[in-house]
Amino acid sequence: MSRHLARRAVLPVIAAALAAALTACGSAQSAVTSADGTTTVTVGALSNGAATATPITVAAVQEIRAKLPQKIRDGGTLKIGIGALPSGSPPLAFVGTDNQTITGSEPDLARLVAGVLGLKVEFQNSTWENLFVGIDSGRVDVGFSNITDTEKRKEKYDFASYREDNLAFEALASNPWTFTGDYHVLAGKKISVGKGTNQEKILLEWQTKLRAEGKDFTVSYYPDINAAQLALNSGQIDSYLGPSPGALYQISQSKSSPHPKKLAGTHSGAGDTLQGLIAATAKKDSGLVEPLAAAINHLIGNGQYKQWLGAWHLDSEAVAKSEVNPPGLPLTNS
Repeated sequence: MSRHLARRAVLPVIAAALAAALTACGSAQSAVTSADGTTTVTVGALSNGAATATPITVAAVQEIRAKLPQKIRDGGTLKIGIGALPSGSPPLAFVGTDNQTITGSEPDLARLVAGVLGLKVEFQNSTWENLFVGIDSGRVDVGFSNITDTEKRKEKYDFASYREDNLAFEALASNPWTFTGDYHVLAGKKISVGKGTNQEKILLEWQTKLRAEGKDFTVSYYPDINAAQLALNSGQIDSYLGPSPGALYQISQSKSSPHPKKLAGTHSGAGDTLQGLIAATAKKDSGLVEPLAAAINHLIGNGQYKQWLGAWHLDSEAVAKSEVNPPGLPLTNS
């Protein structure tokens, strides 16, 4: 889990994301393909300090490119799904300082992978729910959007893992409450979580267990991370449960604010007994997962993966290799 996230607020994120269209293409400041077939991705470009801008050059690897489905290889473009509407989720995915370019750790990795595959990128930015609709319909080839590998999702999707999935409870620094790993400490609390996420699944299963014991807690939903942060600031909720990078980013931004926040506890995104994994997500049996994993492993082997993680301050979420359809969040969180 990362504990060294960005230190300066991304001021234009809210307005820019609300103004963004469904599709946002990378600008020349984010990725440039040269005549020799190499692609230079400026990781962290336009992030307003959320990352350390770092140029990384990758070459197309023909052996890996040859594994692509012919339609994508011949088309020359990889359509990337990002579920960052309406307001983005730094440092994972949000609209950059030019008010149009999708930036964040997830789209930057997608740019690097596309470079290895010798493809251009086209980003389709949508709400979380519509991200999966896009994959299902074929409007999107692959999702790079902090998607957790789960056994339920494997019924429809293939996964190429690229980062550990850790969840974090965020609370006001003045609140003595902490999550100890025992779900009983949730009794009587008000917890916010993103709808349709794997962290919601975990939270609701804890709620079911507590209710069976005659106890309960309140699950609150808000339209985006900004609304959840306002609810936390005002005391409407006790804690927000979300992806560790985003929670730690929000904590770092709040240090000098009237409502400083703290890390109140962590949990694996795959439940109680398994380390969760974030993965590139493609439609099942589309033929994309093997070349995606090979491209990620190429980046790992050449050191560019480490550079990408470092630029976004996510070093401690590194994986040793990309795996195809590794064990994911069980059908029951046990």
